[in-house]
This record gives sequence, structure tokens and C-alpha cells, in this order.
Amino acid sequence: MVKSAMPRQGWDIADKGGVEVSEPMHASSQYLSIPAILRRNAETYADKPAYREKDLGIWQSWTWSQAEREIESLAIGFLDLGVSEGDFIAIAGRNRPHFYWSMVAAQMVGAIPVPIYHDSAADEMAYVLDHCGACLAVVEDQEQIDKILDVQEQLSRLKHMIYVDSRGMRKYDHARLHQFSHVQDVGRSKRDELTGELEARRSRLDYSSTCVMLYTSGTTGKPKGVVLSNRNIIESSIASCKFDGLGQNEEVLAYLPMAWVGDFMFSIGQAFWSGFCVNCPESADTMQMNLREIGPTYYFAPPRVFEMQLTNVMIRMEDAGILKKRIFGFFMDHAKKVGPAILDRKRVGGWDRLKYWLGNLIVYGPLKDTLGFGRVRLGYTAGEAIGPEIFEFYRSLGINLKQLYGQTEASVFVTIQPDGEVRADTVGVPAPGVQVKVADSGEVFYRGPGTFVEYYKNPESTAKTKDADGWVATGDAGFMDGTTGHLKIIDRAKDVGKMSSGKMFAPKYVENKLKFFPDILEAVVFGNQREECTAFMNIDLNAVGNWAERNNIGYASYQELASHPRVLETIREHVEEVNLSLSEDPMLAHSQIHRFIVLHKELDADDGEITRTRKVRRGVISEKYEDLLGALYDGSREIYTTTEVTYEDGRKGSISATLKIMDAAVALDGKMEHMAAG
Repeated sequence: MVKSAMPRQGWDIADKGGVEVSEPMHASSQYLSIPAILRRNAETYADKPAYREKDLGIWQSWTWSQAEREIESLAIGFLDLGVSEGDFIAIAGRNRPHFYWSMVAAQMVGAIPVPIYHDSAADEMAYVLDHCGACLAVVEDQEQIDKILDVQEQLSRLKHMIYVDSRGMRKYDHARLHQFSHVQDVGRSKRDELTGELEARRSRLDYSSTCVMLYTSGTTGKPKGVVLSNRNIIESSIASCKFDGLGQNEEVLAYLPMAWVGDFMFSIGQAFWSGFCVNCPESADTMQMNLREIGPTYYFAPPRVFEMQLTNVMIRMEDAGILKKRIFGFFMDHAKKVGPAILDRKRVGGWDRLKYWLGNLIVYGPLKDTLGFGRVRLGYTAGEAIGPEIFEFYRSLGINLKQLYGQTEASVFVTIQPDGEVRADTVGVPAPGVQVKVADSGEVFYRGPGTFVEYYKNPESTAKTKDADGWVATGDAGFMDGTTGHLKIIDRAKDVGKMSSGKMFAPKYVENKLKFFPDILEAVVFGNQREECTAFMNIDLNAVGNWAERNNIGYASYQELASHPRVLETIREHVEEVNLSLSEDPMLAHSQIHRFIVLHKELDADDGEITRTRKVRRGVISEKYEDLLGALYDGSREIYTTTEVTYEDGRKGSISATLKIMDAAVALDGKMEHMAAG
């Protein structure tokens, strides 16, 4: 049943058919939970691969019927451990079938899975475990167990812990510790005894049952537990699979954090509905090699991953011979000219098509195979804006890379780019069943089948974010393109401000242009209520280190390389190139960078400067580096600073450095105003 929203005064509304989801949109009434869909898959796709994992150099595989048996054994093991309906089960580890099975087994017994970032510090893990009141934690190894044991006094409701990897666990007290395989063994031995209870619980699951609780990244405060129902996940999965024609023959590589809503949607929601195979890499270190081995047909990565892959390509080309460089440059220039048009099936001349075919034979095809994208039929990026140049690079190779805009609270999908309507400067049209509107203030709102139920134990934030009509405030500023119906996101609404001149300040756009350069890993731009814009920079140690090696420049640390005069000059050239580009945009010409500092340390999630999903905590950085920010605006030429850092083992320390403050030329009427000496 379709209900169109009535426009309100002062609102710009894009309506693609807001769907009342009191009844299932597409799903048969028997598929109202993930465990119900699993049963269908075990019957319909019984012998098709559901999961693969590379372990000890060998790809292990489980069919859908085998996966169902593994999950049911684990679920019965949970029952034996006393898990009740409504309990929370925390899950922490790298992408492995065992943890996806754990999430579905939790749902099967009427419990609620809560994935946790496996690289969380002990206190971060303690917050989530305590907030949700987890009774059971399924984790990967000794490291995760140790983190929980360090904070166990704060976790009165945690009764049991299950670990997958037994290395180092022999001498631990196993009164509350259980090996994953042993729990499954118990489940198999008690199948006859407890199957009736398991079936009773599974039969009580419906569209309103909680499917998962995912915690926000916490850019502005403590993470919030986002409650998503079976309705949210299943309806969003059905609509998105239909939109892009995803079927049972897709292959995906599951490598992104399981605590992130995107991985849950792609590796459980869409994978279960379409019946395709989820492949888990052996480790983070082997991810790129495993990507090439699998050759996924459906691929998702945040912009940072695409940036890193492009950086590696450029590093390799720097090491290439002159002839190879010229061939690469010639065909890439041609690809940028006609590649996106060919991908969108637009008219391109015969001679240009022939040159592109030859380029694909010599350059694009081998490059895609090296990146692991040789079979990618559909690629997506989201999480933050991707640099236009990076986006165009991949599409020029013939990779159908598209942008989507989403949130945890939306079960991922708010807007999505249809084939043939892919643009670097927009995030697409409202996803099927979703309505989008933009307030006079510029903030984007949406509602649809994926709209979350609530923030757990936080009714105030729920009411502040989602109104009585189901409209959700995204916290992002944007506008609808009246010609195309596409949404354009400017920045986080809280970060959009004004310069002292009254002109708009939107730092993210400038930061993304800076991060296009392989040498720049991160950038944080300042300028709100200021006359000029300034920036902090992080160099990319991989890219700059490779340059240093080629030029016989020795260095002992990140800090030493980041302060090298030639590195600083290179970064200044990049900044000035961005300034020249900004000067050509009347809306952003005032956002050129006048001064910058290359920081003496990388921004780190362990230090609270970025989130686990690499989103900048702008307020934390402004406060922590207040002295550096002041020096950017008071005319200082350099500044001595001491910064607290957190080591991998959790210990605190400090590093000190004298940082040089660099000036950058700004552009007026397309010409650089001056070249100041830094």
C-alpha cells in the first residue's frame, strides 16, 4: 500500500513511494525472520555454497544445508547455557563464518545479537557489554577474552564467554569459558532433547522481533544502541536486491567490521535473501590476495579503501619504467574521457571504442585483475563522500562503482544510484520505499521500511531523532537537485557553519579533495567563524615512505618523515593545487587553505581522535590540539607541542615535536596570489 507524503511548507520532498510496512512488501508470510529464510535456503539452495573461509592457506566451504546444521547446533548449545528469549549476545571477532552463525543462532533462540568492533579497547567493549546487559559473549581468541576479563567487574550480567581460537586458553579458568566447537558438540548431543524448545522459539519470531542491535560510531558522544527489527532488515534487503538484480550467483568478500550496519546488510540481510555466498579472508593482511582469489561480483568498500588501492597503483607506477608509464598515462587519459560513457551505455564513437578495447586488453583488464575487481558487476561506496577524481578513476576502468547514502538507523539504504544515473557529486535517488525531504535549515530527513525501532534505553534520543510520523533526522546537510531528483550531501549539519564573512563553511568537501592525493591520509579543515581556512594533515606513511625509499631518504619514524622539508613542500604543492581548484567554484572559493600543519602523529581511534569507522571527531581534535589550532591563526612560524598517545597494549605515553607551520598560496581569478615561504 503506497502513501505519498504531503509536502509541508519549507520542505523539499522527494517521494519515490513511501511504503507503509505494516504488512510485508514482498516477503511471503513464512519468511518473517532471518532463521525462517535460512530454512528456505537450506531447502532451495541446499548444495550451493553459503560460506567460505580461508584457513591455514586452504579455502573451507559450507553449503546452505551445512550452514543450517552448524547454526542449529550452536543455537541448541546456547539453550543449554541458559540463554533466554530477549537476552543479548555480544559478538567480537574478525569476519569468520562462526560469528555470522553466532548472530543467526542468537536470533534462532529469540536472543538479540550485538556485534562489537573487535579492535575496540577494553573500556569501549565494557561500555557496550554493560549497556546492553549481555549475558553471553562469543569472541575470537585470547586477546578478546583478556579484554573482557580486564573489565569483568563492570559486567555483572555476563555469565558465559565462548571463544573460537583455543590457542593460549589452556590454563584459563573454564568455569565460564567455553570453546565454540565444544558448544556445538553439546548442541549436537542434545538435539533430540532441545529441538522442541528451539522450534517453539523460532516459530515465535515475526517481523516485529528484534533482528540485531548495532551501536553507532559515537562521533559526538557515547555510542547508541540502534534496534533493528526483522521488518527493517528483510524489507531493506528485498528492495535493494531487486533494485540491483542481486541473485544467488553473486560472490562477496566479507572483510569490513561486523559491527557496522553495512556488513550486516550485505553479509546477512542480502546474502540470506538472495542466497549468495559470503567469503571470509584469512586475515586482514591477506585480504587483498584473497580478494583476487575470490574475484567478487558484488563489492563494497568505504572511500578510504578505494583511496588506498589507488595509492598503491600510483606507487607501483612511480616504480615503473618510462615506456610503461607512458602507455599507462595514454590509456588512462582515454579511459577518463570515454570509460564512464561506455559503462553507462551511452553513444561513443567507433574509434574511441576500439581504443578503449585495446586499453582494456593492455591496461584496464590487468589492473582490475590485480585489484581483485576483474569480475565485479556491481560496486558500492558509502560512509563518507568519495573524492570525485577517485570515483571517476574506477568508473573509467569499467567498474560499475556507485554511491549510496545511508545510516545505521535506516538499515543502510536512504538513497541509491540507479544504473545510468551515476554521478560523482550526488548520492542518488531515494531507495525503493524511502521518502526523503530537506528542511529549510538544509538538514536531510527520511522515512521508509528500514527505519529503526528505537535507541536502546534512550527514549530521549529516539524522540529527538525520529518523530511521530517516522521521519528521521540524519544530522547531514544537503539538497535535492531539482533537475535530476538526486540528493547532494554537503557535510554533517553540525559541521556546516559560516566564515566570518557570512559565506558557507563546509569542511568535508575540501578534506575529500585533499585526500585524493596519495600522500595525504587524513585532513581536518578549520574555518568556522574565521576569516580564513586552515588545516591539519596526516601523511600516508605507505605512499610517502615509498617515495623516501626511491629517493634514498632515511627516516626512523612517522614523525621524522612527516617533518622532512621535501615532504612539507610536496604537501604544500597539493594544498595549492586544491586551492586553485576551489577558486573555480564560486560557492567554495573562500574555502581555500591559507595555512596548514602536518601533524607529528596519525589520528588514531585508540586516542579518540577518529571513530572505529575512521570518521573524524572534529570536536575532540579541536580541543586536544588547541595549541596547534591557535598557532595556525596567530602568525606563528612553528610551535612546540606534547601529545598523549595510547600504545597497542593500552599503555599511555606522550610524544613531543616542534612543528613547522606552512603557508600556502591562494588563487584569485584562476591565478595564484602569492607563494609565501613557510
